[in-house]
Amino acid sequence: MTDASHGTAIRVERPTKTLRELALDKVRDAIVNGYFRPGDRLVERDLCAQLGVSRTIVREVLRHLESEGLVANLPNKGPMVAMLDLDEAKQIYEIRGALEGMAARLCAERRDPAIVEALETSLSHIRESYVERDMPGVLAHTSSFYQTLFSKIDRHVAWGVVNLLTVRINHLRSMTIKTKSRDTEGPAQMEKIVEAIRQGDGDAAYKAALDHVASASAIAEAVLIAQKSGKE
Repeated sequence: MTDASHGTAIRVERPTKTLRELALDKVRDAIVNGYFRPGDRLVERDLCAQLGVSRTIVREVLRHLESEGLVANLPNKGPMVAMLDLDEAKQIYEIRGALEGMAARLCAERRDPAIVEALETSLSHIRESYVERDMPGVLAHTSSFYQTLFSKIDRHVAWGVVNLLTVRINHLRSMTIKTKSRDTEGPAQMEKIVEAIRQGDGDAAYKAALDHVASASAIAEAVLIAQKSGKE
């Protein structure tokens, strides 16, 4: 056969992401998951060798991560993994609490079984990831849980605000999810959110969301204080 459809059988598909985007994902994940730790220098030559990409791409990646707050470019030191700031962390959790509490309340008031089902699915995946010690999986499914909270009630602007902070939220979350008992306490707190939504209790859903964020904030504060004292 020589028709057009036969000719497309061996066509090389274009990758869904560019080399720059793939490199960006790799370095971002390495920072969020703790492979590169706060204060570590990010040497362009070493990153080129580790990633297998050009120095131009590495520089673009570092500039992008600097705009996200994950990389700091200090005079006479060059690029390094940004130190997490305690005051900034508190503000991030304040914003999370306000928006997630609102979303949980609205989900409860919607009384839609499909919302509960989607949240339970994400929560089940979170628990499975904890059992398998798959911390990137915990982060991914936790983000999915919160995306459901906002998307199912058409609060896309609010989710957009949360998304702007997602990288820094996940950087903080990557620390809190590894602390003692968080693998049971975190999902248990999220289960309270789901149960309040299932019951159609907006006040209880709001409070459960705030309590969960407050708990994460307290853990992050303790971890950041310990990190700071350890470097002094």
